Amino acid sequence: MEKVKKQIIFNAEELETSCALLNNGKLEEYHIERSYDAPVSGSVYLGRIVNLETSLQAAFVDIGVEKNAFLHYWDMIPATFDLDSDEMNEVDERALDDDGKPKKKTNIAEKLRMFLRTSAKRSKKLRENEKSRRKNKITIKDIPSLFRPGTELLVQVVKGPIGTKGARVTTNISIPGRYLVLLPYSDHIGLSTKIEKSSERSRLRKILKELDIPEGMGMICRTVGEGRKAIYFQHDLNMLLDMWQRVEEALEKPKIPAVVYSEPTLLERSIRDIMTEDINKIVVNTKPAFDLVNETLNKFGGKRLASKVKLYSRPTPIFEAFKIQQQVEDIFKREVSLPNGGYICIDETEALIAIDVNTGKGGAKRTGDQPEVILQTNLEAAAEVARQLRLRNIGGQVVIDFIDMRSAKDRDTVYKHMRKLVKDDRAKTHVLALSRFGLMEMTRQREHESLKDTVYVKCPYCHGSGHIKSEISMSVEIQRRLHTVLRSHRGKEVRVIMHPEVLGRLKNEDEQLFRDLESKFGRALSFRADDLVHHEEFKLVDPVSGKEYH
Repeated sequence: MEKVKKQIIFNAEELETSCALLNNGKLEEYHIERSYDAPVSGSVYLGRIVNLETSLQAAFVDIGVEKNAFLHYWDMIPATFDLDSDEMNEVDERALDDDGKPKKKTNIAEKLRMFLRTSAKRSKKLRENEKSRRKNKITIKDIPSLFRPGTELLVQVVKGPIGTKGARVTTNISIPGRYLVLLPYSDHIGLSTKIEKSSERSRLRKILKELDIPEGMGMICRTVGEGRKAIYFQHDLNMLLDMWQRVEEALEKPKIPAVVYSEPTLLERSIRDIMTEDINKIVVNTKPAFDLVNETLNKFGGKRLASKVKLYSRPTPIFEAFKIQQQVEDIFKREVSLPNGGYICIDETEALIAIDVNTGKGGAKRTGDQPEVILQTNLEAAAEVARQLRLRNIGGQVVIDFIDMRSAKDRDTVYKHMRKLVKDDRAKTHVLALSRFGLMEMTRQREHESLKDTVYVKCPYCHGSGHIKSEISMSVEIQRRLHTVLRSHRGKEVRVIMHPEVLGRLKNEDEQLFRDLESKFGRALSFRADDLVHHEEFKLVDPVSGKEYH
């Protein structure tokens, strides 16, 4: 059996950093990061409630960016607190020695315990509020009276700005590391649901319980932690506690609104989230990026993983050398081919993602075995749909129109295959069985804009519709407008200014129609092309005064 060759390729440029995950040369994941100030999913902000929308059961929070963030009432209940400037200056006497000076601690967990007692009254108050809420069963009905406009909140971005919508945030803060996710305001200890073996889950639970974590904090073991020794988790926890201590220090003298924790760069996130033991090589095209990846790998995985990093220095662009560029360009195509001649069509709309599956040439290959051909095409389509959702970073509501299958067994086969394919998707995905109409509904978590929305802007001609009026349609509109102007305005001549392609129609196919207009009204018509005029626009002007007719 051929060994799977997995590689991570980084293309670091001035305005954009790209990351490609290859599986035997085939592009499996693709991410880009550009330098702009939009909130990144995972970053933590100190913000202020601007207003409450009872009808939406949500608050809008000023986090210091162009659009206010959206905070649903449900996301306010677990971890919400109001910062009180007077209480911030209080000091817990247990953190002082007999001389009234701060006690010296060397263990990082102990250092953080002291810090939380002495400088983070807000953390203590948050935990007290949480216990109180559990006891008193506070619900979303209580939110408007408890959290009025002006309330200050610590929130984390869970979904970046998409289209006209601002970022979505939560007060349920979590800081991901390589093997653990730190829960600063929850004492929950958990494991990734993707770790299924019961003996391994028991082993990991025992390791987590023995870790030195401050009181009131919790953690979740990530999937990549499966099979790891305790030393890896303690090392990861120390780094997470150190990061959170910097957050608490930033809260000591808060500027509201302000960012208090920023998600790492794409280079660092990719190592944290994508790097696994089966990655054979990491290739980076610039020395600064190479050094950063090396440093990150040494921090997260040690020298053994860091040895897999290679610096690319050949003159050919790195994505061309690894045959990635063409695969990236294919991501933006509406139609995607399948191995046996079929194809899928992907249409992104504001409401949902619609995907249509077609047999194409594949249906003609085995005419005597049609059900098997249809099943094979649908299975290929399911695999490609799962891949394209990851590559294009699209989600929300997804509806797939598979080729109709009469056999209930075949429909169940496609359903189970799709569930297996999306199991390893890092975005949360939920799949429903095929409906009686042959449609499969699924949802995929959206954390930020799709790749298409990141790379492209709407066409200034069609405004995203993909269509503009034809030349004949424009000729009809010009004739209608001329009838009105020639009847109501006096003058010897009317000049029509339009796009060159529309003029081509008027001077050829429709020339006689405009001659007839001149004869009917006894007025001269002249025509001018202007490249700056929109294809769907035109002007009627007096050539002497230059005044436009309305």
